[in-house]
Amino acid sequence: MMFEPDDETLRMLRQSIREFVLKDVEPIASRIDNEDYFPEPIFRKMGKMGYLGITVPTEYGGSGMNIAAQAIIEEELGYSSPSLALSYGAHSNLCLDNLYRNGSELIRRSFVPKLASGEWIGSLALTEPGSGSDALGMRSEAREDGDQIILNGSKTLITNAPFSDLFLVYARTGDSYSAFVVLSSDKGFSRGKKFNKMGMRGSPTGEIYFDNIVLGRERVVGEYGNGKDIILSGLNSERVVLSFIFTGLARRALETAIEYSTQRKQFNTHLYRFELIEEKLAYMYIKYETSRLLVEKALHNLERDRMDSLSAAAAIMHSTESAEYISREAIQILGGLGYTKDMVVERLMRDSILGQIGAGTTEIRKHLIASALVKSFKKDPKILGSV
Repeated sequence: MMFEPDDETLRMLRQSIREFVLKDVEPIASRIDNEDYFPEPIFRKMGKMGYLGITVPTEYGGSGMNIAAQAIIEEELGYSSPSLALSYGAHSNLCLDNLYRNGSELIRRSFVPKLASGEWIGSLALTEPGSGSDALGMRSEAREDGDQIILNGSKTLITNAPFSDLFLVYARTGDSYSAFVVLSSDKGFSRGKKFNKMGMRGSPTGEIYFDNIVLGRERVVGEYGNGKDIILSGLNSERVVLSFIFTGLARRALETAIEYSTQRKQFNTHLYRFELIEEKLAYMYIKYETSRLLVEKALHNLERDRMDSLSAAAAIMHSTESAEYISREAIQILGGLGYTKDMVVERLMRDSILGQIGAGTTEIRKHLIASALVKSFKKDPKILGSV
């Protein structure tokens, strides 16, 4: 049974992760971006502190808390280094939490503790060169060969891939889909290039290849041929949890803009006194607060139903669009200084762009929202009163 933290426990966790971020992350946040540096020692320290396995029961090496705790960590990391938050989410939510929830007892005992402790780094492998938004259009294929399974194919744009020891891999199995544990030490596994990205620098993104990898059936996550629900529920969880990164990012950008507007003067008047700056700050705040409301609601719904695509898509769509808007307006308020790498808002704006591409593009989210609304309306025309 998972531990359901009360408000005081979550408050203490938020204070703990804030102190960690201030001490260990903030001093190197610029370096992470400028040098495209993945802070591996810091990442592994997070494992020792219990952050990586926050949603995993203590018997498997985790902290035994719930997904709300994971969201808090994402937000506080996103406030300082969205790229580190992205790598954390790929490891802790997309890979580790997914593996624990759907894996067999053997998988839990064999792999979960290593991921929770930070001894191993994990990735989720879904996107392929020919299938991004069309996640189910994947071409990687696994076929049965007696008691073994042979895996072939490739994945691209995989977060943490250049460093990961374990991959939760999705592949076609005939007319269905299945999920597998693949290790970087498996014969037939290889890594491709590491991508040089516009933003989220320091969160390593790369390619991986499978060349006749032989897997035992103990490596199947969930039931063989029944991976579609794992994919879809995992995407909903990913969208909700990652939306908190952009809530943290937006908070940092808004705070920076407010602080600067109270210090900077033009025409012998503080910036915040100009009506056009007031308008910017007002809209920035409204977008930030509505994002928080949506992501909190989506998190609540996720804890009850991991197949709720409506709340998940709405939360990440609005929070990421708002994060870009707020960081862009923050640059405008800071003027020329905001356009330099000396100020954090330049980095935040570049990082915010990824939010509208990863975990399904904004266009896909609009499709999911509209489809879910129509489906719900056909069942109950008064659905908006309870959505």
